[in-house]
Parts: sequence; structure tokens; C-alpha cells
Amino acid sequence: MPSRRTVLTATAGVTAALAVGGPAYADDRRPRELLSRMTVEEKVGQVFVSRVHGHSATAPDPADADANLADFGVRTGAELLARYRLGGVIYFAWAHNTRAPQQIADLSDGLQRASLGQPRGLPVLISTDQEHGAVCRVGRPATLFPGAMAIGAGGSRDDARTLGRIAGTELRAMGIRQNYSPVADVNVNPANPVIGVRSFGAGPDAAAALVAAEIEGYRAAGVAATAKHFPGHGDTSVDSHTGFPVITHTRQEWEALDAAPFRAAIAAGVDSLMTAHIVVPSLDASGDPATLSRPVVTGLLREELGYDGVVVTDALDMAGVHTKYGDDRVPVLALKAGVDQLLNPPRLDVAWNAVLKAVRGGELAEGRLDEAVLRILRLKERLGLFDDPYTAPDAVARTVGAPEHLAAADLLAERTTTLLVNESREGGTGGLLPLSPRTHPALLVVGADPASPTGTTGPPTGVLAAALAAQGFRTTTLPTGTDPSAETIAQAVAAADGVAAVVVTTYNVTAGSAQKTLVERLSATGRPVIAVAVRNPYDVAQLPSVTACLATYCWTDVELRAAARVIAGAVSPQGKLPAPVQRADDPTRVLYPIGHGLTY
Repeated sequence: MPSRRTVLTATAGVTAALAVGGPAYADDRRPRELLSRMTVEEKVGQVFVSRVHGHSATAPDPADADANLADFGVRTGAELLARYRLGGVIYFAWAHNTRAPQQIADLSDGLQRASLGQPRGLPVLISTDQEHGAVCRVGRPATLFPGAMAIGAGGSRDDARTLGRIAGTELRAMGIRQNYSPVADVNVNPANPVIGVRSFGAGPDAAAALVAAEIEGYRAAGVAATAKHFPGHGDTSVDSHTGFPVITHTRQEWEALDAAPFRAAIAAGVDSLMTAHIVVPSLDASGDPATLSRPVVTGLLREELGYDGVVVTDALDMAGVHTKYGDDRVPVLALKAGVDQLLNPPRLDVAWNAVLKAVRGGELAEGRLDEAVLRILRLKERLGLFDDPYTAPDAVARTVGAPEHLAAADLLAERTTTLLVNESREGGTGGLLPLSPRTHPALLVVGADPASPTGTTGPPTGVLAAALAAQGFRTTTLPTGTDPSAETIAQAVAAADGVAAVVVTTYNVTAGSAQKTLVERLSATGRPVIAVAVRNPYDVAQLPSVTACLATYCWTDVELRAAARVIAGAVSPQGKLPAPVQRADDPTRVLYPIGHGLTY
């Protein structure tokens, strides 16, 4: 029986012609002039993108000031920029950078003032990970869209472009000019612990089209998109945050499975590409991760694919990049490999001084550093940061979470919800769904409540129950978690007595999962059970007893509300699986292929 990878390789379509170049820059004069006046220390600072703790550039809360002191030896973001002359700053929710839209804008402006206030001061490039779906750093009231695999289920380039344009417009209003999105990895491994629903799917050409469209949307908004994680993180069973993934694709398999979205991103003029902390022996036999690999970054990405935009590392505090090397070697090796931006080193002082020492000692040619800095300056020029680095007055109020943006996200989500199973009740005709409050007035909503993505209202069972109540159902909610105990399962079974149907949210169900036992026990009551897979669509293979099953690909509010509207028949399901679901009893056989999706 052929393997999953062999089947996918054989069916991968032929992609567009080789792209050359990436982003176009009309005029290099100002970046080159600025570069010519910079000291070596200032050049070193430009290649670093660091976190900073706190909601304010100059007056963080005491706990955040203490965190800055522990990490960097300074108390504020302004002091950090002054000490290291950083080229970029990355925002995180956990660093308390993203409490509210106007606060974010004020923080951005404060960082710009601090950076520009230095001798020969330059604007700072502010970035974040706003993928939407499972990974968001800026939450409500900003508009939150479905994630990439949901967009893949919708299959609409226009929707991907709309997401990029609206998300980019809101980020720019808050002073964020570089977004680490879209994910260009092709998720051909259902067991992938780090990519999964962050990918557009398992079809290389379909993913390529959506990657290019989202990039076009971000460009229209004046924000730099970042395609990640080169050369492709879609077929790994190890999370590079905590381990050292090895991708065993041959060069031919890489071309067939991984390359297409990155080629499409380059053809679309993507401003930056992010490297992966993965080892691909067929691309570099040294055992070094791609981030530190000259054959991958310079040989493959620069020379073969012809990319001349900014290359940024994935976060340098991840285990995958420093398994072989210490914090002093990683940044030097990354620059020697051909990288331009060094993202979030765990010890900025060690990394900064290591790069400076490598340049002064001759290990790292100053010409290589100049090349990296010039690319960064070009990007800042293209984004307009030299002429207008600050946020616009009233931009946040006008833009972030605007009613028309929220409405667009709701409509987009409706086009992504995927109906995988819709069986009739015993003795009935047609499928169980859509449900009517007349025939099924009372519903029990149980299931998993994973921690909500940033800024959603959550918990998922509560959001789903409220959305179903808005459709006219009487709902009872009983959260049962991702690992329900025997007592919790018994409570859910007892609660099912007297309701017309049960809706259960599932989250990454496995063969031995207590979630599977919960669904089986609920099905045994005779009540129809509707499963809503709120992360990976693969749950359906483990749930043969359900009467109906939908995939939402994430558990943000916009996706759960859309699922409720589909269950109630307010809208018809339109989503199609962007990745195959293998059988639980034989993973070499497909249960539901790419393109499967029911409607009514």
C-alpha cells in the first residue's frame, strides 16, 4: 500500500514557473545613503528583532520593568532601543504589549520616538504573529478571522486576500508593519504537533494560491507579510519549539510537496520569508537546522529560487535552533547562512556582542552584514517608515474592529465550516442537520474547552451554546474538558436525559482519548450527537458513532458562531476538506479525501 507521502507526491500539481526576485524596490538611494553613515554597532543592532516587556515604551508596569531588567539590564523599551539600536521589536500578548488597540498604537509611537531620538536614529520595524485562528497576538476588539486551514476549506482566493487586507489595515493602524503570516507549510502529516490547522492544507497548489492571495491583501494594506517556515514544516512529528525536527523528504519530494507555496510567495513579491528550525538532510547533509544552513538559505532560497527580500529567522529561543550550538554561535551562523533578521534571541546581550565580535574579528564579513542591513532598510523604505513612522490620529477608532470588518469575518467563516457527516436518525429520511427549534427545541452542549486564542470571549462550549440560543434553541452547557473523568462523563450522560440532541466540541481526539469515550456514551443514550471538531478535522475518524460532524478548524468566536448558524440551517455548509482524513483503523487508507464536504 503506498504511503501518504507517495500518494500526495504523485498527485501534486505542476506549479507556476520559477519566480525570481521577490519584492521590487524602485529606489535604493536613501537606504544606501543611510547605510553608509552607520557605525558597525548600529548595523549590528538593525539585524535584531527583540521582545520587550510592557504596555508602554517609557512607563511599563513595575513587574514588566523588572522583567526587562532581568532579560536586558534596562527597565523600558525606550532604554532597550537606546542600548542596542534595534532594527525591530516583536509584540506578544504574554509580554503585555497587546492589551488594547489604542494602547498598542501608543506603544508603537513611543518606540518610534525612542528609536528616532537616537543619534542617526532610524524607525523601528514592529512585528507580531497575527496568523488568525489558533495564533493571534492582538485580540478583541480587533477583527479575528478563521485560521489558515479554515480558509483552505473555503478555497477562496478572494477571502484570503480580504483577510490580509483587513487584518493588515488594522495592524497598521496600531503601528505594526510586519506580520509573520501567512503559513506556507503544506501540512501532509496529520500528527504534526506544531503546524496542523495553521496550514492552508495538504494540497501544495491550493496552499500556494491562498498564500499568494493573502500576501496581496497585506501589501494592499501597507504591511509586510512573511511566508513561513522555509523550507517547509508540514511533515514533522516534532515541535521545533521543544525539539529538533528532521524532515526526511527527498529533494524530489520537497519539490512536489513543500516548494509550491514558497515559490508562489516569491512570485507574489512577499517582503519577508521566515526560516524553520528543521533539518532536511536532502537539502543539507550537515545536520544543521535550515535557519543556520547556507545551502538552504543562500543556495536554495537565494540562488535557486531567486529571492532577494528579507529573510528572518524563526524565534531564536526555540529548542530546534540551539540543539547543536550555544546562544553566542546561533546568530553568527544564521547571518553567515544568509539570514537578515535575527528574531527574539533568548539573551540579546550575548547575541548582539557575538555578532559584533564576529564582524570585528573577521569571521563575519562586514559586507554580509551590510547586505542584511540594506535589505532591512529597503523594507522600511517600502513601508513608508522613513517618511511616516507614527500611527495616524483616530486610526484605531476608525479601523480596528470596524463593523464592516467584523461582518466580513462572519461571512467568511460561514464559507469555511465543513460538514463531514450528516446521517439520518433511525427510521428517518434525509440528514439530521439542519436542526430546527421546532423539532429539537432543547440542546445539551458539552465538550472540550481549550484555552481560547487571544482575545476571544470563550469558553468554546459557552460561545457555541449562546450562538445556538440566538438561533432559537434552549441550551444547557456542561464543559467536560479535553480529558473528561468517568464522573464527568456520567454527568454528561445524565444531562442528556430530556434534551432533543447533544452538541459536543472535540479537540484532537485519539484512539484512547476520554473524549472518544464521552461521545460513545452520549451516542448510546439514543440522543443524536453532533460533534464539532474545533481544531484538527481528523477527529471524525475516531467518532464513528456520531450522527453528524462538523469541522471548524479552530475555536475562535467567529468560527463557533458560524457553526451554530450551519447547525440551525441559517446558512448551508460550504467548506471542503483541504486535507485528507485517514481511517483510524488503517492510516494508509483515506476515509474522507481532499474536497469532501456535505451541504443542504
